Amino acid sequence: MAAKFFLLALLALSFSRARASDPSQLQDFCVADRTSQVFVNGFACKDPKTAVVEDFHFSGLHMAGNASNKQGSAVTAVNVAHIAGLNTLGISLARVDYAQYGQNPPHIHPRASEILTVVEGSLYVGFVTSNPDNKLFSKVLNKGDVFVFPQGLIHFQYNCGTKEAIAIAALSSKNPGVITIANAVFASKPSISDDIVAKAFQVDKKIVEHIQAQF
Repeated sequence: MAAKFFLLALLALSFSRARASDPSQLQDFCVADRTSQVFVNGFACKDPKTAVVEDFHFSGLHMAGNASNKQGSAVTAVNVAHIAGLNTLGISLARVDYAQYGQNPPHIHPRASEILTVVEGSLYVGFVTSNPDNKLFSKVLNKGDVFVFPQGLIHFQYNCGTKEAIAIAALSSKNPGVITIANAVFASKPSISDDIVAKAFQVDKKIVEHIQAQF
């Protein structure tokens, strides 16, 4: 009996690890059928015989995003919402444009690790490990440098150079998701109670209300 229980536990652990990323395709490709009414974890496949070359193509990454905003950055994502052929492939990418002293603020990707390459300019980047250590790993990157952000960890990029910067990020999911920390805490709908946020940050409620007003 104990041996059977151990075997079942081992199989469950193996299965959970195997499912810890985007599911693998069981055919050459699985072009997302965005019109399907079938609800699955991701997108249903359309008939491979109806696939066309445009299902695997995106144009526009050569154009700079508009970074004239409060954060001074713009992310141009290329994921399964933009290329249907990415469905089940477990990859996506993004172009990030940074104004001078602009930043891609602290955020997480709940479903993907990220590898970022600096194309132009210089970036100060980093990520923070989970509790209880909360250790910061950070570095200044220059053109051609590459940095990895592990899945689910808070990370950021800041343009520390004297000109605009560009980076290309590859992510290990067709739909990595993004949660910007400040937006989630101070701009949720409905709002998180001021009492909870004030206690979490150990500040007066008036400060919380002031920050919320910025969003």
